[in-house]
This record gives sequence, structure tokens and C-alpha cells, in this order.
Amino acid sequence: MPIAPSPTIRLTLVDELWPGSKRNAVRLAVLALAGTAILTVSAKIQIPFYPIPLTLQTLAVLVLGMAYGWRLGAATMALYLVEGAVGLPVFAGTPERGIGLAYMGGPTGGYLAGFVLATLVVGYLAERGWDRSAFLTAVAMLVGNVAIYLPGVLWLGPIVKGYDKAISLGVLPFLYGDAIKLAVAVVVLPVAWRIAQRLRG
Repeated sequence: MPIAPSPTIRLTLVDELWPGSKRNAVRLAVLALAGTAILTVSAKIQIPFYPIPLTLQTLAVLVLGMAYGWRLGAATMALYLVEGAVGLPVFAGTPERGIGLAYMGGPTGGYLAGFVLATLVVGYLAERGWDRSAFLTAVAMLVGNVAIYLPGVLWLGPIVKGYDKAISLGVLPFLYGDAIKLAVAVVVLPVAWRIAQRLRG
């Protein structure tokens, strides 16, 4: 039976696993840097899949957002974008398809902005208990995916000269993979909460 969303702010998963002050600069820096490392690795992994190879980046974006909460999640995502902007090869297809601001201004630029928006949304929901049940996790992940796709399509449309074409190129091929990643998150997050609570006793 799904748990009803709470209107009050709760601990995030990372607060449960690593208790500490939300103002502890060292703790926040370690978590943010670890998050950008996870995002970088997830961007580089490609799993053969139909109709296009499956990457784990959107899964990493959404899970980090829910595990970190909206403030730390968005700060981590912003740091990741800064790393990419200064030329570090942290994005999918870098450095082969370019680096830095030139890459970010290309067809995938809107999706990168969507990562920040999605992190804000799912982090906010996680702080209200949406990551503790399978049903609410699934709803949050769906909302998060929409938050990634919306700015992505709005950005891509003028580049490919049409929003219909932007949807056919930038959304539809990814839906099967996103369904699989959603199913993974639905299992992983509630189970992670149970493990964390058992570890805390």
C-alpha cells in the first residue's frame, strides 16, 4: 500500500546514511563532488538497446536529486555544468563531440538545463517522503523525466526546425530506456531507505 506524501520536510536518503549539518561545508563539498563523479561515469556508460544505446545519466540525475534533496541536488547539478563549461569532458560524447560552452550550446543543451530543473522537482518531492514507496517514487520519476524533456525539446526544436521533429528525435527513441530506468529507481530507492533505517537501528 503506497505511503501518502507528507506535507512536512523529511530527511533525505543521504542525510539518513550520512547524518550531519546541512551547513557543513566539507560534507557538502564531498557529496557534491561525489555526485558529479557519478554523473560523469553515468554519461559515459552505454548499454546496447533498441532503438538507441541506453545511457544511465538520466537515472543518475533523478536518483541523485531524490537522494540529495532539492538544494544539494541542484547545487551538485550546477557544479557538474560548471565542470563541463570549463572544458572538462564530463558530458556524454565528450570530448569526441566537442567540449565546454560549444558543446553545451549544441542540440543537447536544453536537456542539460532540464537536469537542474528535474533535480529541483524530484528533490522537493523526496523531502516530502515520495522516495519511500514504490508508487510515489514512480510518480516522482515520471515528473522528473518530463522536467528533463520539456526544456530539451524547447531548445532542440529551433535547431532541427520543428518541434514535431524534436520530439521524434529527442524524446520517442528514449522512452523504452526511460521505462527501464524508472523501474530500477522504483526498486532501488525504497530498498535503500529500508537498508539505511536498519543500519541506523
